[in-house]
Amino acid sequence: MKASDQTFTATVDRITDLSPTVREFTLRPDGGVLPHAPGSHLGVEVPVGERRTVSRHYSLVGLPGDGVWRIAVKHLPGGRGGSRAMWRLEEGARLQVRAPASHFELDHRATEVLLLAAGIGVTPLVGMAQALAARAAARGDVRVRMVQVARSEAELVFADVLAQTLGDRLRTVVTGAGQTLDIEAEIAALGPQAQLYVCGPAALMARVRSAWAAAGRPAVQLRFETFGTSGDHAAQAFTVKLPRHGLTLDVPADSTLLDALERAGVEVLADCRRGECGLCAVDVLSVEAGTIDHRDVFFSAAQRAAGRQLCACVSRLSGSSACVVLDSSYRPEAGS
Repeated sequence: MKASDQTFTATVDRITDLSPTVREFTLRPDGGVLPHAPGSHLGVEVPVGERRTVSRHYSLVGLPGDGVWRIAVKHLPGGRGGSRAMWRLEEGARLQVRAPASHFELDHRATEVLLLAAGIGVTPLVGMAQALAARAAARGDVRVRMVQVARSEAELVFADVLAQTLGDRLRTVVTGAGQTLDIEAEIAALGPQAQLYVCGPAALMARVRSAWAAAGRPAVQLRFETFGTSGDHAAQAFTVKLPRHGLTLDVPADSTLLDALERAGVEVLADCRRGECGLCAVDVLSVEAGTIDHRDVFFSAAQRAAGRQLCACVSRLSGSSACVVLDSSYRPEAGS
């Protein structure tokens, strides 16, 4: 399902605390919901000031039904402001949202699937688990199991729903209790045609990709969605110069480069806003001070080291008086 620019006004119908750090928002769009595939996300214009919003993408939880969309937001004290602003919302608030879209689609032809979720990365996998379990019950032509990882029992959000859906096909790993995830063993237990769907922090994704490749598994059978990375350095303000536009912009610590460019009226193509798709990549002409803190999963290690491009949605500059000169007209070729 491709991204859509169709927008709706939605009411925050209900707010539910799922854990000390995760809050579920039930949104009721004017005119009713559109159908969505498991793994889809919702674009939300989050109000962060009197006349300012930032665009954020949140995975839709569960399968479509009962006229509402559900998203879950993890409160990140050191985040870019989106989660804090969402947590300030009250029931009855009105939001602008974009139609569901997906870069993390379920292959309904798969005959064996392992779902692996860490932390808030469980959200897109709930609907996948429900769809696969329903198919297994109806036709018996797919085997599915799931591993959910969290730091504490309290952070195993949606584990009750998943247990009801999957039964003993769900395994939970609580790292704070000394339990560990053996990625290599999980992969070794899969049949040769099995598919693995992973959602969680970028560090987990890097481990899984490495283990998957080491096991000689086809890359096409590994599908993933990340929930960002904190980068190598704490977020700080930096400056960006855009000679093509004659602009010099200050990017606050609680803002992304992409947000700053959009506020200044600089048109930049963007979609996932998680550092995955590469659509918002811009050309780095020079770094006048500081270093690039790459936070995407789109560019290879070699491309990051070269420092000629960065993903505006997540990457930023670090260092004293950091300043980068960009050409915002650059668009990467896939796989370049």
